[in-house]
Order: sequence, then structure tokens, then C-alpha cells
Amino acid sequence: NLNKMIKKQYSVKEVFDTHIKDGVVPEHTGFLLLYDLVRYFRPKRASHSISLLELIGYLQENPAQCKILGQYIGDLLTQRHFGRMISEVGILQDSSFFYELNRRLSAKILPFQPEKDTLQYILNQVFYLQTDYQWIERIDRKEFRLLFELLGFKDLFAQGEQEHNSLTQLCEAIGLITQRMSGRTLESDIIHMVPEYSYLESPFLSFEREFDSMRESILQGEPLNEENLNYKQLMVLFRQCQDFVQQAYKNTSKYGITMRVNQGLLRLNQQLLRVKTLIELLVVSSKRDRIDNTICMALKLIEYNCYKNNIRTFIKESTQTVTYEITQFNASTGEKYITDTPKEYLKMLRASLGGGFIVGFLCIFKALLHEVQASAFGHAFLYSMNYAFGFILIYLTGSALATKQPSMTATTVARVVEEGMKKQCKEEEKHSEFAEFFARLWRSQFIAFVGNVIMAFAVALLLVWGIEEIWGKNIVSHNWDKFLTDASPIHSKLIFHAAIAGVFLFISGIIAGNVSNKQKHNRFAYRIEEHPILKRALGVKRTKKLAAWLDHKRPGILSNFWFGVFMGSTASIGIFFDLDLDIRHITFVSGNIAMGLYGAAFHLVWSMWIWIIVGLVTVGFINFIVSFGLSLWVAFRSRNIPDSEVFALIKAVWRHFKKAPMSFVLPQRVSSRQKSEVGS
Repeated sequence: NLNKMIKKQYSVKEVFDTHIKDGVVPEHTGFLLLYDLVRYFRPKRASHSISLLELIGYLQENPAQCKILGQYIGDLLTQRHFGRMISEVGILQDSSFFYELNRRLSAKILPFQPEKDTLQYILNQVFYLQTDYQWIERIDRKEFRLLFELLGFKDLFAQGEQEHNSLTQLCEAIGLITQRMSGRTLESDIIHMVPEYSYLESPFLSFEREFDSMRESILQGEPLNEENLNYKQLMVLFRQCQDFVQQAYKNTSKYGITMRVNQGLLRLNQQLLRVKTLIELLVVSSKRDRIDNTICMALKLIEYNCYKNNIRTFIKESTQTVTYEITQFNASTGEKYITDTPKEYLKMLRASLGGGFIVGFLCIFKALLHEVQASAFGHAFLYSMNYAFGFILIYLTGSALATKQPSMTATTVARVVEEGMKKQCKEEEKHSEFAEFFARLWRSQFIAFVGNVIMAFAVALLLVWGIEEIWGKNIVSHNWDKFLTDASPIHSKLIFHAAIAGVFLFISGIIAGNVSNKQKHNRFAYRIEEHPILKRALGVKRTKKLAAWLDHKRPGILSNFWFGVFMGSTASIGIFFDLDLDIRHITFVSGNIAMGLYGAAFHLVWSMWIWIIVGLVTVGFINFIVSFGLSLWVAFRSRNIPDSEVFALIKAVWRHFKKAPMSFVLPQRVSSRQKSEVGS
């Protein structure tokens, strides 16, 4: 009975007694003896350390059982193919991010099962938990070595005379990986990233040929040695291959990078690391290294198989470089949103007043569009275009929309944090510059809120009054109460809707960075400059100016367009799915409050006055904290800043607040030297 055979045993002796009958392991047992041994030692938590001394002691006391186990495992693993596994498992199989993500997600639900004559089949059945390698790697290597000798296993290099032995498969795997790397680095999208190598021989081809010349002697049982000249030459070529990939990553600041190219470079990097690990298994300096390398190879096979479908690591590695380049655009753009001097502070106020002025009109336009007889899709389109062109106008006129700042400044904040982490000083002083920087950011956000809210309120109120005076129509007579209840945190889902707007603000920042990155990679400006029809129609100088203008403005225009689409279509999407979805943006809430108050003739109960004021402040805070938090999280990930650093930052900001609370509201006069130090 299978259920009885895999029942949890309470001692090593019970495991052996269950599967060994009359001094032999029955043929029908298959891999179940090995399965039960692993299951017996597997801890409840993968983080726990375990020891194999119980098994070793039992085998030492029972030589017959030891011999049977050694022969059983030897027969079980003999002629098992693993060459393709070690060259593929855990390495990206395609340059498409979504294909690889879909493949791994599918494998989580229904794992891939290889043929039964492969070693991966045994590993899939025995070490079937992704966490298995975590406790296996904690086992003392001395115990593995003692168990290896007790069971009479042969080392990796003692099987040179056998066909398809471990050494042969290992060399074939290395050869297969080097061939794949050589072919990939000759493709145009990779060469585009490293023009320095365009007319040079690929180091990957040289590395492939060098290993091929050494393979025969390795298969004859002559392991590599660190003092061998051929091995040293192989390592020189390997470092050149690493330099090739690193140069490609460095060039992303000049040429940009797409997700597909990033996946190709990531795959090359993974293959290089795999080749290095496998070649190190072939290096023997002493007799003991033969056994240690064999044990290491077995552990590596288990590790690769356990982590083959890891999704979290895959997403982190796949997105890190691309998000870094995307956020770099936001960093350069976000500098203008951070004020330092009183002059810059007033300039931000003027820009935010301009943004509030435009938003006041947008609020009125939306109220008028609401009266249009159209379907939910029609209203979504009209609202989206109203928002989109309004936001683009704010952007092109140099005005400021307060909540657009967080997504643009988060990368600059991350850069300051990164610089602070590198300092060699006391813990209290490490993030002092960040605290000062954050105070500048906070007061910049504060004055932008003030300008937006005041002007949007005033313009919306003036326009709704003017429309009634001129045309005799009160456009808010039927829905003024909704404007007010939507601004109250207890009469509507204001906090949830404000958080949705914060997410859209974050996404719009990502869109801007992504467009800029793609423009750089595809040489957008240069292609416009040299467009033959444009040069003939506009002239060379005008075409060049157009190219420069589009290259600079296009990311912001598209970002604001899509932000408008998101904002304008959310409510209609909510209607379609019968969900209470909507958006709340502090500047628009201010304009809506003005229209609601006009419709109510300013006659409200005192509690409603309190709730709309609380709601206005709450919306601004939620808009800011959600968009800034998400943007900062992406910026931290792109720079490998640990999440734990957030607590140190909060403490630094609190210390600075106690020291200079007014710096969070009003600009402080600083010397030019201090200004350059903080802004650098």
C-alpha cells in the first residue's frame, strides 16, 4: 500500500525496515526509500538547521544496510541524464518577460515533469519543495563527506571510462551554454548596446574555442588546475565576457534599454555565472577536492531545480535595470519640483496657481459634459479628453499640478539616500542631508497644494457664478449635494478614491520614464532629425528644433495624456463592473467644493463645513503618500536600497523636524556652498 509506504517514520531504522526486505530493496520501491529519507530529515521550517549524524551513526552500526543503501542510490542514479538540466534549469529560456513569467506561473500550478530517465525527474519527486535547498545548504559539509565515503560513491573524475558519465555530461553542458552565449551576443540588439565590440572578435567566441580545446584532456581524467596556463587563459577570456555584459549595462544611460534587451543581457549574465560555477567543479588542487566538487555538483543540481520557478527573484532581476533607467528620467525631471531659496519657493507658488487656474476650468467643463446625453463609454471618453488636454496644457505652460511632484521626486530622494548610506559616519548623521532634503521636498509640496487649492476654488466659483449671471443657468443646481458629499470622508469612499488617484499618479510617472527610455534606445530624436520628408518640408534647422522639442516634451505629454485617460474613465469602468470606483484629486476636490458651496448658497450645517475641510486635507495627504510611496519603492528597488533603511530615514526626518520645524513650511536662507552640497 503506497500510503503506508510513505507514512511518516519516527526513526531512521523504521525507514530502512519499511523498504528493505530480506536484505534487498524490492524493485517496486523505486525512489520511495530516498523519498522517505529526505522526508524524515526535512524540518518543519526550512530555516531550521539539521544534522545527518543519526543516519551516519545508523549506517556505521549496520554495514549491511549501508552497503544496500549505497548500491540502491547508485543504481537509482546510474545513467540518469542531467546535461540539459544543468545548462537550462534556472536560466531564462526566452527574451520575453511575459512569456517567462507565464511559464513560471503555470509551472507553479502544474509543474513540468521531465522524462523518467533524467536526474531532474528524481529531484522533482524527492526535493519537490522550493524551500528544500534552504535546509540542505545548512548541513555541515563534513557530514556530506563522511556519508559520501560510507556509501562508497565514486567521485566525478573516477568515471572517465564510462559513456555518458557525469564528467562528460558536465563538459557537454558547459559547451552548450558557451555556444548559446556566442550566438546571442552576435545578434543586432545586443551589439547595439556595445558598439565598442562591433569590429572586434567576440570574447564569447574565443572563450568557446578555448574551452573546446581543453575538453578532451578533461574527459581523459585530467582535471583543471589553477596553475595551468590554459586555465588561466580561459579565466582571462571569461572576465572579458563579463566585461562585455557590464559594458552593455553601463551603456544603458546612453542608449536606453528595452525589456527584451534587458532579458537578453540578464540571460547572458545567468549563463556566465552558471559556466563559472561549473568550471570551478573541474578545478582540482588536492585529492579531497575531487570529493568536495562532486558533493558541490550534487548540491548545485538540487539548488537549481528548487529555484527554477522562483517568481520573486525573476521579477526583481528582470525589472531592476529597466526601472533604474525609467526612474533616472524622473530624477532629472523632478529636480525642478524641489525648492530651496525663497525665490524658488515663490516660483513654485506661481506655477501651482497656474495649475489651479486651469483645473478650475476643467472642473466646470466636466460639470457641463455631465449634462451631455451619452453612454457610459461616451462620458468616459469626454471626461478623459477633458482631463488629458487639461493636464497637457498644465505641462506645456510650465504650471504645476501638486500631486505630480511625488512620482517625479522619489528617484531624487532615493539618490540622496544612496549617497547617505555610503558615508562613513555616525548612524545619527548618516541621513542628515536626506532629512534636510526631505524638508525642502515637503515645503515644496505644501506650497504647491496651497496654490492649486486656492486658485482652483476661486476660478471654479467665479466661473459657475459667471455662467449663471451671463446665461442664466445654474449648472450645479441638480448635483451640488454630490460635490459636497464626495468631498467628505464619512459620506463617501473618499480615502479609497484618493488612493486610486495616487496609483494613477505613480503610473503616469512610470509612463514618462518608460517613454523617455525607449526614445533613447530607438534614437527617436536622431530619426526625426534625419527624416528626409521633414527636412525637405521644414528645412534642416526647423526639423532639428522639432526633434529636440519632441524628444524633451513627448514623455511628459504622453504621461499627462494617459493620466487624464485614467482619471476620466475610472468611474465609467466602475459602472460597467458594478463597482464603486472613482478618483479624488485634491485640486479637483477644491474646485468641486466651490461648485457645491455655490449650489448650496453657502448654507451648510457646521459639521459639513468641518468634514469637507478634513476631506480636502485627507485627499491631499492620500494622493501624496500613495504616489510617493509607490514611486519611492520602485526607486529603492532599482538601486538595491533595503526596505529596512526606511526606519532610519524616518528617525532622521523626526530629528530634523524637532531641530527646525519651520523648514518644512518656509524656505531657509542658506549659503551657495550649502545649496550646491545638498543639491548634488
